[in-house]
Amino acid sequence: MTTPVDQRIPPAVVVGIDTPIGLTVVRDLGQAGVPVFGIGRSANALGMGSRYLTRGLVRARDPEAFIDQLVQLGAELGPACLFAVSESDITLLNRHRARLAGYTIMFADQARMDSVLNKDQTYAAAARVGIRTPRTEQPAALSEVERLGAELRFPVVLKWANPHEVAARLDAAGLALDKTHYCHSAAELLVYLAPYERAGVYPLIQEYCAGYGLGQFVLMKDGQPQYTFQHRRVHEWPPEGGFSSMCESLPTDAHAEQMAKSVALLRELRWEGIAMVEYRHDPATGESALMEVNGRFWGSLPLAWHAGARFPSMMHTLWGQRQPLAAAAYRSGVRCRYMLPETKRLLRILFAQHRIADKNLRFRRLPELLGYLGGFVRPRSRYYVFTLDDAGPFFSDLGQMLKKAGATIAARIPLLRRSAPSQGK
Repeated sequence: MTTPVDQRIPPAVVVGIDTPIGLTVVRDLGQAGVPVFGIGRSANALGMGSRYLTRGLVRARDPEAFIDQLVQLGAELGPACLFAVSESDITLLNRHRARLAGYTIMFADQARMDSVLNKDQTYAAAARVGIRTPRTEQPAALSEVERLGAELRFPVVLKWANPHEVAARLDAAGLALDKTHYCHSAAELLVYLAPYERAGVYPLIQEYCAGYGLGQFVLMKDGQPQYTFQHRRVHEWPPEGGFSSMCESLPTDAHAEQMAKSVALLRELRWEGIAMVEYRHDPATGESALMEVNGRFWGSLPLAWHAGARFPSMMHTLWGQRQPLAAAAYRSGVRCRYMLPETKRLLRILFAQHRIADKNLRFRRLPELLGYLGGFVRPRSRYYVFTLDDAGPFFSDLGQMLKKAGATIAARIPLLRRSAPSQGK
């Protein structure tokens, strides 16, 4: 007598449904028929309104209580896949892998995460496989900054080798953790970095690389690429470089040589799972310089999903269901817009170009305005949050924004009344 095989699709638990990334993971898995249990930081988390969410849970605030919450949910669900969106959550969950052993873990272990979070390790691996990296210096003292100021070509970009390692130290010294910062002269560099002397830690100083952001996305299993996707950043917020506010899917035959190098880099890092290899590509020279590797779901995941590159459900197929992939090719030429930062970008270009840190950039106001408006009628335009078949998150998010705006206005009215000059009789 044989035991009947359970044909039920393993459910998925998604930690971090507060962002468009987490919302996209929910949508993708739900559309693939996977029961999705999402965990957000509040009942108003973006993914809570999705029709593809089987059940939403508010996250316990204390880290230990949160792990207990996951253990209890795992006991209720049985075999399930555990997804996480942010690097901080992945780090936390990796510390408790033993307690979460009932789950199929859908993110990299901490050793692999550390290899991409630490840019020194990433760049060393890149050099071994022939990928160009920008000149990068790690000063240990202000005296080194003075010396480098006489050697470097400006502008330079400042960024942290591993932001998570220095966050607490900077906070204790009363310093902000800026993800990127531009300096245009040796004097400006010295003035900006002087306050970091009291923390005893400094960001990396990296040569400026012209061009646009090129993202190459790879799903690796057993050292082999299972699926690849790529996009270019059309717009960024802030305009001088940050994260995509509008991006476009590229055909598979574009940047083919660079994609082969990206796969070689991930093999060198012994990577398993999804990763984004991010470059700055200069169309004038045809050269691409490595910026970083993101070992998690990336900010532009909604574009990949709209284009047909369904990375979360492909992971669920490979690791959760232990089935081979039969994934369809994605569509090139799809553009995806993140409307809030895209609107902020437009306003800065129209009214405050002097605040754009990269002085090499120049924007023409009227074409930018027309391009922004034309995007609403472009046939292949899509959005990070809004979709016709799952509009709940968009309207929920809009309602929250209007509520916050109303509360801000209400709080300011008494202040305006007090500051208004009194009228004499």
